[in-house]
Amino acid sequence: MRGSSVVEAVIPAGERLELVPLEVSHAEEMAEVLGDPALHRFIGGEPESLEELRARYARWEAGAPEPGTVWCNWVVREQAGGRLVGTVQATVIGDSAEVAWVVGTDWQGRGYASEAARALVGWLRERGRTVVAHVHPEHAASAAVARAAGLVPTGEVHDGEVRWESRGA
Repeated sequence: MRGSSVVEAVIPAGERLELVPLEVSHAEEMAEVLGDPALHRFIGGEPESLEELRARYARWEAGAPEPGTVWCNWVVREQAGGRLVGTVQATVIGDSAEVAWVVGTDWQGRGYASEAARALVGWLRERGRTVVAHVHPEHAASAAVARAAGLVPTGEVHDGEVRWESRGA
């Protein structure tokens, strides 16, 4: 991880996917991938416009403004065909990393989120990080992804979401 910005590493995520450092240039394709309002059922809000997504990705590329915080953001890309299907991210502070994932509606149900989350959590654990995710208690699919990535529910609830955790290697 460099400075307070996006990491430069491409992370293989199994035979089908790879995690590629997110860039503003991904916004156009990602606006389509993330455009389904159903993706916001558990997190609230609505899909961002292309302009909003470009602005968000530019902020992410610029890096976290807080000293000691590193933003790590990747797009999830199918190796066959190169299509973008989602994103994974980690906010790293010291020895802890909070992670999140989203896969577009058209690509759900194929194990892509689990494959990408396993790769992300594994990469962070190899670097000694404690990995944390927060999952809405009614979001069974996201809980399954967290479990597949080696996270376990702690029983703690923050802002209505269950804290899942895995200790660094």
